[in-house]
Amino acid sequence: MSTIGHFVDGKRVAGSSERRADVFDPATGRRTGQVELACAADVARAVEAAERAARAWRDASLAKRTAVLFAFRDLVNARRDRLAQVVTAEHGKVLADAAGEVQRGLEVIEYACGIPSALRGGFSENVSTEVDSYSLRQPLGVVAVISPFNFPVMVPLWFVPVAVACGNAVVLKPSEKDPSAALLLAEWFAEAGLPDGVLNVVNGDKEAVDALLDHPGVKAVSFVGSTPVARYVHQRGSLAGKRVQALGGAKNHMVVLPDADLDLAADAAVNAGFGSAGERCMAISALVAVEPVADALVAKIAERMAGLRTGDGRRGCDMGPLVTAAHAAKVRSYVESGIAAGAVPVADGRDVTPDGEAEGFWLGPTLFDHVTPQMSIYTDEIFGPVLSVVRVGSYDEAVDLVNANPYGNGTAIFTNDGGAARRYQHEVEVGMVGINVPIPVPMAYYSFGGWKASLFGDLHAHGADGVAFFTRGKVVTSRWLDPRHGGVNLGFPTQT
Repeated sequence: MSTIGHFVDGKRVAGSSERRADVFDPATGRRTGQVELACAADVARAVEAAERAARAWRDASLAKRTAVLFAFRDLVNARRDRLAQVVTAEHGKVLADAAGEVQRGLEVIEYACGIPSALRGGFSENVSTEVDSYSLRQPLGVVAVISPFNFPVMVPLWFVPVAVACGNAVVLKPSEKDPSAALLLAEWFAEAGLPDGVLNVVNGDKEAVDALLDHPGVKAVSFVGSTPVARYVHQRGSLAGKRVQALGGAKNHMVVLPDADLDLAADAAVNAGFGSAGERCMAISALVAVEPVADALVAKIAERMAGLRTGDGRRGCDMGPLVTAAHAAKVRSYVESGIAAGAVPVADGRDVTPDGEAEGFWLGPTLFDHVTPQMSIYTDEIFGPVLSVVRVGSYDEAVDLVNANPYGNGTAIFTNDGGAARRYQHEVEVGMVGINVPIPVPMAYYSFGGWKASLFGDLHAHGADGVAFFTRGKVVTSRWLDPRHGGVNLGFPTQT
């Protein structure tokens, strides 16, 4: 059984801590390895390597940085199947879903390859007599990225390529549940020509997170995870004087209006509700059916769910297991809570017969009807394959329901009424909106992020916001004197 260490200063290294965590294959329930859990000394070693590397990397030309990024892009593209297999083995999502995750990460790498354009400053000539002003964007230094278990490739790639392209050095802390993909990415970055120390990986849990948040050498922190932890990361990091973007949880609503194409809406609800076993921050977990469509829509969703195959992601199944036994038990408890609260279980995933080993962390797709906003299956982020149908009487009631929710990550509306769609995108208090698109994850050249309790900080991930987060603005005002100038003038300078 393998022991998974860290990647520091260009090579895999063992840590100084004796703490370990088990890594499992969720489809079999078998332990496949142990990951070292970094202590503060391990984190300090990674930050020190990053600080040494950052001084030279910030002065590397844009041509050099983009050459490394293009080479890294080619390596990831050529080895995407291997990366997807590693994700499936440790996270459990089916291979097709893992391959899609790799593709979305590649799109951010490709965006970062265009960093010379994104870092262009501005120039104003003669703001005063023979005085020019211009703006620059410069790297922060060492930045930390703390990524979650549900996207062990895509989320690190939301941040690392942009941070590196902007001239920073990075310390990445992946989830201890599925750490191997991050180490592969670090090795491939080094193979692409990234200097030693510019990207480091420390595996660990809260102890490593706290060490990164407290270390004075870390200038900024990017985080993706649950809302309670995102709030904690933002508060502790901000108190330590760091720039923080902390993306939290979600309760994403899909509103279906009476004029919608119900077949399209049912397909979308199944795809967005049960893909990756619901372990997506952009998963649809609350379907808001505007009457009189609920009965027909629920029937169409249930019909589609009956054909889904749950099992080992390497066997061509539609949905894989949950990531750990503990998480599967937690999601199962929400199913029990929904039934106890009076919701109608149209499909109960506890009864699933998986195409996989019995010891896997299984729960099949689950559909509840007649859910009310007071039930825990509606109020809580379950992060599993549980879709709740809430029936409302009007468009206005649907919007009020969505806007009253404390989360504001993603939402979708299904309708053939362009006026209603335009009104919804204007009125809804959510950061990412889909119109007849169930999972409105932006392309890499836009930015990803929510509102309300789904985001702590001001800037979103990748795109223009990502470049702004990983750089600082500087404005230079210059005058080059010629022999005609001279003399002393103690007056306050004015624009003339």
